[in-house]
Amino acid sequence: MTMRPLLLFSFILIAAGATAARAERLVVSLSNHRVQITSNYVGEDLVLFGTVEPDPGKTTRPGGYDLVVTVTGPRQTFRARRKSRVVGIWVNADSREFVRVPSYLAILGNRPFAEIADADTRRRLQIGLDNFLLTQRIGADFGDTVRDDPFRLAFVRLQGQQQLYYEIPNAITFLTPAVFRAAIPLPANAPTGSYRLDVKLFAGGAQIAQTNTALEVIKAGFEQYVAEAAVNKGFLYGLVTALMALCTGWLASVVFRRD
Repeated sequence: MTMRPLLLFSFILIAAGATAARAERLVVSLSNHRVQITSNYVGEDLVLFGTVEPDPGKTTRPGGYDLVVTVTGPRQTFRARRKSRVVGIWVNADSREFVRVPSYLAILGNRPFAEIADADTRRRLQIGLDNFLLTQRIGADFGDTVRDDPFRLAFVRLQGQQQLYYEIPNAITFLTPAVFRAAIPLPANAPTGSYRLDVKLFAGGAQIAQTNTALEVIKAGFEQYVAEAAVNKGFLYGLVTALMALCTGWLASVVFRRD
């Protein structure tokens, strides 16, 4: 009666030991952890380098690895509106609020996502724009709608047109079986704030390791001074702005005055 539980316990230990023997970990490094936006900033291509490190004495898996990198910017609340033609005039007919969704979202892979993991895994791990959760306010309820919801499709499309939402299945390159490189384009209109990079490692369709890093996008130079003045010294900022407008108007009247 006691042999069967003991055998089962031994089998569990052996299986756990086999899993631990195949453990890998990710080590990543970003080319720039602090992006400064100045008046001549036109965007930047960041590079994420990394390695897959098996346990000491072990080798990389013969079947190779897959990678998915998800970059999320500061979370904000957006409102999408749908216009309808009423008596020849386009008016806002309906709207949908997207609550605390990423202002920037990039999902990168080393090959098509459907080849990395099955549909259930992709949906559970939010791999791909269609599977990423975008919380919406619908009346008094909060949640994500079906993937073909018109508001959701329109919101993702509009963000994509501004180069703020995109997925690139071939943005990650394995330089060796264990060393990889990922290109992350950051557009000129990238929102300021903290960005999170989640790196997921797959083998045989299953996630086996995960790590993360971060970067920060800030305004620098005169732009930073103006932004801080607008927030921290509102009265002085408004006064200077009004004086500049008056001076500009006076100067224009002098230049274009007709004698």
